[in-house]
Amino acid sequence: MADEQLTIGELAAATGVATSALRYWEELGLLAAPARASGQRRYRPSAVERVGLILVLRDVGYTLSEVKAFIAAGSGNEDEDAWRRLAQRKVAELDERIAQAQAARTAIAHSLACPHEDGLFECPNVTRIVKARLAGTPVSEAHSH
Repeated sequence: MADEQLTIGELAAATGVATSALRYWEELGLLAAPARASGQRRYRPSAVERVGLILVLRDVGYTLSEVKAFIAAGSGNEDEDAWRRLAQRKVAELDERIAQAQAARTAIAHSLACPHEDGLFECPNVTRIVKARLAGTPVSEAHSH
């Protein structure tokens, strides 16, 4: 089976990724341009693992542009730590997004639990947060004060 080549339809079936996405990923350079037989794409079996890697990286939050950089950084690049720096940047970005989501959740939960009849418009805490936000303070910081 190691010598068998996969058509784009077979690769799509093996990975659950639409053929149009596979063509697009090839165009972006995420997948190596496959050999052709009678005009049809013929992928190596290792393309299945590459597609799986792309899916995992996308699922954990990398954009396709970042996936391309990540794959390039991990593909025998002279800079062995390039992929680590990309991963560290993504962790920092995710930490920031998590903090923003937690602040948003806290603010919304507060408005639901507020004893004022119209929590968003009558609550002194919401009023304070709105004023802080208008002064340029992010909600995540304004709500914590």
